[in-house]
Amino acid sequence: MCPDIFNGMFESLGCLFIFLSIIKLYKEKKVRGVSWVHVAYFTSWGFWNLFYYPHLNQCISFFGGVAVVVTNLIWLCQIIYYIFLERNGKC
Repeated sequence: MCPDIFNGMFESLGCLFIFLSIIKLYKEKKVRGVSWVHVAYFTSWGFWNLFYYPHLNQCISFFGGVAVVVTNLIWLCQIIYYIFLERNGKC
């Protein structure tokens, strides 16, 4: 199997797992056991991958990476939003 296809599958599967976290946080509306710092780190790594994959001619990995960055950004925004609400007594 081509390394690009294999890596792209990992990226895409990661997107689905992150999406499960988005749904869970949306339902619970409370941030517990997750730090915004690690989500921000992996989001920034995802942006790096979007720069790096084209240099490796890895198109499938790039599109999987786009999905991971988008879902990580949504999750990171959710985390920051719900932390803000909780600290301001609105949640």
